[in-house]
Amino acid sequence: MYEAPHATEVRRLNGDSDLHPNEYFILRSGKLSALARYDAASATLRHVEKVPSQGIMPRNAEQTFALDALTNDSIQLVTMTGRAGTGKTLLALAAALERRKGYRQIFMARPIVPLSNKDVGFLPGDIRSKLDPFMQPLYDNLGVIQNQWPETDTRHKKIRELRDQDKLVIEALSYIRGRSLVKIYFIVDEAQNLTPHEIKTIITRAGEGTKIVLTGDIFQIDHPISTASRTASAT
Repeated sequence: MYEAPHATEVRRLNGDSDLHPNEYFILRSGKLSALARYDAASATLRHVEKVPSQGIMPRNAEQTFALDALTNDSIQLVTMTGRAGTGKTLLALAAALERRKGYRQIFMARPIVPLSNKDVGFLPGDIRSKLDPFMQPLYDNLGVIQNQWPETDTRHKKIRELRDQDKLVIEALSYIRGRSLVKIYFIVDEAQNLTPHEIKTIITRAGEGTKIVLTGDIFQIDHPISTASRTASAT
């Protein structure tokens, strides 16, 4: 993110090759400031407004930028990093629900990695019962959005309907290989526990009209193989 001292300098940089498509800016002029995104197609800076999604209002510039990218269908790959509690998963899910009409399905997934890579051992029940403990953080974030409204509210009912009709699916990443995801809003949570090869495998599953969102915190890597792979890639 580039923070300009005043708006005139940004206009001068408008044609600069150092600017990247969909790069976000904080424009400052004295005590005034504005948020903007660089549109490479028109080579202009477009104003970014602070707009809520599914009742979730961004609290700072970073969350406003994230929500803008998450709700922009022309941006088909979004990566979000940040410390625990910064709202990455919540914003991604809220944006997906906000844009659900443009997609056939909302698909949320995360790698099956126990805390500190310490396995809890055998879990009883069917596959759903075994996966639910790992998927619970995703259900928690969905509950935050859904429980803003009473059960009789149409918005609360709509989220329940999406789940009942398999329009909103929460699963593990274990069986992603070989699938073709067409017109899917695909959120991958805890992506820091995936190797570069696994990330490439996921991205290549995207078909026409699919948007992929990767969220994670590199300071919470529980899978030692992921760390080793990143170190090897860097060297």
